[in-house]
Amino acid sequence: MNIVYLHGLDSKLSAEKKAILEKYGKVHTPDLNYYTNPNAIETILEMLAHIQIDVVMGSSMGGFAAYYVSNALEKPGLMFNPALVERSVKQYVPDIKSLNSLKQIVLGQVDEVVSPVDTLSFLTKNFDPVTDVHIHLVPGLGHNIPVDFFKEEVDSFFRKL
Repeated sequence: MNIVYLHGLDSKLSAEKKAILEKYGKVHTPDLNYYTNPNAIETILEMLAHIQIDVVMGSSMGGFAAYYVSNALEKPGLMFNPALVERSVKQYVPDIKSLNSLKQIVLGQVDEVVSPVDTLSFLTKNFDPVTDVHIHLVPGLGHNIPVDFFKEEVDSFFRKL
Protein backbone atom coordinates (compact mmCIF):
# COMPACT_ATOMS: atom_id res chain seq x y z
CA MET A 1 0.00 0.00 0.00
CA ASN A 2 1.27 3.47 -0.90
CA ILE A 3 0.54 6.13 1.71
CA VAL A 4 1.11 9.83 1.08
CA TYR A 5 1.57 12.05 4.12
CA LEU A 6 1.54 15.81 3.52
CA HIS A 7 3.23 17.82 6.25
CA GLY A 8 2.02 21.11 7.67
CA LEU A 9 3.28 24.61 7.01
CA ASP A 10 6.28 24.59 9.35
CA SER A 11 6.52 20.91 10.22
CA LYS A 12 7.62 17.53 8.96
CA LEU A 13 6.39 14.01 9.71
CA SER A 14 8.16 12.81 12.86
CA ALA A 15 10.06 9.52 12.89
CA GLU A 16 7.60 8.14 15.48
CA LYS A 17 4.57 8.94 13.35
CA LYS A 18 6.25 7.66 10.20
CA ALA A 19 6.92 4.33 11.95
CA ILE A 20 3.20 4.07 12.76
CA LEU A 21 2.30 4.61 9.10
CA GLU A 22 4.97 2.18 7.87
CA LYS A 23 3.07 -0.60 9.63
CA TYR A 24 0.48 -0.18 6.86
CA GLY A 25 2.62 0.42 3.79
CA LYS A 26 5.25 2.49 2.02
CA VAL A 27 5.15 6.11 3.16
CA HIS A 28 5.74 8.94 0.69
CA THR A 29 6.41 12.36 2.24
CA PRO A 30 6.84 15.02 -0.44
CA ASP A 31 8.91 17.97 0.77
CA LEU A 32 6.76 21.04 0.19
CA ASN A 33 7.32 24.75 0.56
CA TYR A 34 3.87 26.26 0.89
CA TYR A 35 5.38 29.73 1.33
CA THR A 36 6.94 29.90 -2.13
CA ASN A 37 4.58 27.62 -4.04
CA PRO A 38 0.96 28.79 -4.17
CA ASN A 39 0.14 25.78 -6.38
CA ALA A 40 1.12 23.10 -3.87
CA ILE A 41 -1.79 20.82 -4.76
CA GLU A 42 -0.89 20.80 -8.46
CA THR A 43 2.75 20.20 -7.52
CA ILE A 44 1.81 17.28 -5.28
CA LEU A 45 -0.31 15.69 -8.00
CA GLU A 46 2.59 16.03 -10.46
CA MET A 47 5.07 14.57 -7.93
CA LEU A 48 2.81 11.56 -7.34
CA ALA A 49 1.84 10.92 -10.97
CA HIS A 50 4.19 7.93 -11.25
CA ILE A 51 2.99 6.26 -8.02
CA GLN A 52 -0.22 4.29 -7.48
CA ILE A 53 -1.38 6.05 -4.31
CA ASP A 54 -3.81 4.21 -2.03
CA VAL A 55 -4.44 6.72 0.77
CA VAL A 56 -3.67 10.39 1.41
CA MET A 57 -3.06 11.95 4.82
CA GLY A 58 -2.04 15.32 6.14
CA SER A 59 -2.09 17.73 9.03
CA SER A 60 -3.00 21.43 9.11
CA MET A 61 -1.79 22.93 5.80
CA GLY A 62 -0.99 19.37 4.74
CA GLY A 63 -4.55 18.43 5.73
CA PHE A 64 -5.83 21.14 3.40
CA ALA A 65 -3.71 19.72 0.58
CA ALA A 66 -4.64 16.12 1.49
CA TYR A 67 -8.35 16.96 1.25
CA TYR A 68 -8.01 18.12 -2.35
CA VAL A 69 -5.40 15.53 -3.39
CA SER A 70 -7.56 12.69 -2.04
CA ASN A 71 -10.50 14.12 -3.99
CA ALA A 72 -8.48 14.47 -7.19
CA LEU A 73 -7.16 10.91 -6.90
CA GLU A 74 -10.49 9.56 -5.60
CA LYS A 75 -8.65 7.93 -2.71
CA PRO A 76 -9.45 7.75 1.01
CA GLY A 77 -8.08 10.57 3.13
CA LEU A 78 -7.24 11.15 6.79
CA MET A 79 -6.88 14.79 7.76
CA PHE A 80 -5.84 16.24 11.12
CA ASN A 81 -7.01 19.82 11.75
CA PRO A 82 -7.08 20.63 8.01
CA ALA A 83 -6.78 24.32 7.13
CA LEU A 84 -9.75 24.20 4.76
CA VAL A 85 -11.04 27.73 5.33
CA GLU A 86 -8.18 30.06 6.20
CA ARG A 87 -4.48 29.71 5.54
CA SER A 88 -1.64 32.03 6.51
CA VAL A 89 -0.05 31.65 3.07
CA LYS A 90 -1.69 31.97 -0.33
CA GLN A 91 -2.69 28.68 -1.92
CA TYR A 92 -4.64 28.09 -5.10
CA VAL A 93 -7.75 26.01 -4.37
CA PRO A 94 -8.48 23.79 -7.36
CA ASP A 95 -11.99 23.10 -8.55
CA ILE A 96 -12.09 19.40 -7.67
CA LYS A 97 -15.54 17.99 -7.03
CA SER A 98 -14.95 14.26 -6.64
CA LEU A 99 -15.80 13.46 -3.02
CA ASN A 100 -16.83 9.83 -3.28
CA SER A 101 -14.16 8.21 -1.12
CA LEU A 102 -13.72 7.88 2.64
CA LYS A 103 -12.79 11.06 4.50
CA GLN A 104 -11.80 10.87 8.16
CA ILE A 105 -11.38 14.35 9.60
CA VAL A 106 -10.00 14.89 13.10
CA LEU A 107 -10.61 18.27 14.72
CA GLY A 108 -9.16 19.47 17.98
CA GLN A 109 -11.90 21.37 19.78
CA VAL A 110 -9.37 23.75 21.32
CA ASP A 111 -7.21 24.17 18.21
CA GLU A 112 -5.74 27.66 18.41
CA VAL A 113 -4.46 27.65 14.80
CA VAL A 114 -7.24 26.12 12.67
CA SER A 115 -10.79 26.89 13.80
CA PRO A 116 -12.80 23.68 14.21
CA VAL A 117 -16.01 25.74 13.88
CA ASP A 118 -14.88 27.12 10.50
CA THR A 119 -13.86 23.64 9.35
CA LEU A 120 -17.25 22.20 10.31
CA SER A 121 -18.95 25.04 8.45
CA PHE A 122 -16.83 24.33 5.35
CA LEU A 123 -17.66 20.62 5.51
CA THR A 124 -21.37 21.40 5.87
CA LYS A 125 -21.33 23.78 2.89
CA ASN A 126 -19.46 21.20 0.80
CA PHE A 127 -21.55 18.23 1.92
CA ASP A 128 -21.79 15.38 -0.56
CA PRO A 129 -24.30 12.61 0.26
CA VAL A 130 -22.20 9.90 -1.42
CA THR A 131 -19.02 10.58 0.56
CA ASP A 132 -18.32 8.42 3.61
CA VAL A 133 -17.32 11.20 6.03
CA HIS A 134 -16.21 10.54 9.60
CA ILE A 135 -15.64 13.63 11.73
CA HIS A 136 -13.97 13.19 15.10
CA LEU A 137 -14.30 16.25 17.34
CA VAL A 138 -11.84 15.82 20.18
CA PRO A 139 -12.38 17.73 23.43
CA GLY A 140 -9.14 19.10 24.86
CA LEU A 141 -7.14 18.50 21.67
CA GLY A 142 -5.29 21.50 20.29
CA HIS A 143 -3.45 21.89 17.01
CA ASN A 144 -0.58 19.50 17.70
CA ILE A 145 -1.37 15.79 17.50
CA PRO A 146 0.26 13.61 20.18
CA VAL A 147 1.86 10.41 18.88
CA ASP A 148 -0.42 8.06 20.85
CA PHE A 149 -3.53 9.84 19.58
CA PHE A 150 -2.12 9.84 16.01
CA LYS A 151 -1.73 6.06 16.27
CA GLU A 152 -5.33 5.62 17.46
CA GLU A 153 -6.70 7.67 14.57
CA VAL A 154 -4.49 5.97 11.96
CA ASP A 155 -5.53 2.52 13.24
CA SER A 156 -9.19 3.59 13.18
CA PHE A 157 -8.82 4.91 9.63
CA PHE A 158 -7.25 1.73 8.27
CA ARG A 159 -9.95 -0.42 9.91
CA LYS A 160 -12.52 1.49 7.81
CA LEU A 161 -10.82 0.66 4.50
